[in-house]
Amino acid sequence: MKRHKYQYGDDPSQWGELFLPDAAVTRGVVVVIHGGYWRSQYGAELGEPLARDLAMHGMPAWNLEYRRAGNGGGWPNTFEDVLAGIDKLRDVAAIHGLGLEKVVALGHSAGGHLAVWAAGRTRLGQLGAPDADRQLKRRNDDDGAVQLTGVVSQAGLLNLADAEKLNLSNGAVSNLLGGSSAKYPKRHKYVDPMSAIPLRVPVYAVHGSDDDDVPASQSVSYAGAAKAAGGPVQLLNVPGDHFALIDPKAPAYRKCRDLVQELLG
Repeated sequence: MKRHKYQYGDDPSQWGELFLPDAAVTRGVVVVIHGGYWRSQYGAELGEPLARDLAMHGMPAWNLEYRRAGNGGGWPNTFEDVLAGIDKLRDVAAIHGLGLEKVVALGHSAGGHLAVWAAGRTRLGQLGAPDADRQLKRRNDDDGAVQLTGVVSQAGLLNLADAEKLNLSNGAVSNLLGGSSAKYPKRHKYVDPMSAIPLRVPVYAVHGSDDDDVPASQSVSYAGAAKAAGGPVQLLNVPGDHFALIDPKAPAYRKCRDLVQELLG
């Protein structure tokens, strides 16, 4: 296995690290998006064990770092970074001879939110233009945009309106967006995966049965609404807590890995 780190911007948090298997078994790439309630104290080290494991099982993996709330992220920079980091794959794939026929995102917790949100990037225009989204609009109109072809959400925050009402992680949603939905309703709607239902790509919403960090209702409500709208979404309950999903030794994570491999084909 080999590792290659690339910057996609000038900020120290704008980078991704490519984990290459000795022999790839798929024609595609996995984008690993870490969680941590979008806060700066949690970084790409959370995604590294997953990226390494995926590469060990024949899947090239792009462990993506991005600016978070507290180190220059939040609205709109976190969202600009996620799209720019995914788009950087076009250059990286050309360097390493990788196919981008399939690009699947594996996102945990807040990373699950960002993964599902990014999968709906082509639908963002219908939501209207919140303040400061010119860079986001340019990013979505760019011919070089890399489109996700599937998502595995691991205990993702997929219903931001409910997450705000529940005050999850002591106001994490408002902290991400610079204020409440009452103050910035367009921002909140723009970044809520519920707003882009139904997506055109398959989404697996995986949640641990003993998750005390992100309530299962986050996956249940999203999957129910998406399925009712005709979206290709499946809800899966797996044994374990919030972090079993990112423990390469845990059955919960291994199920996620199998789903990623299935989406890559």
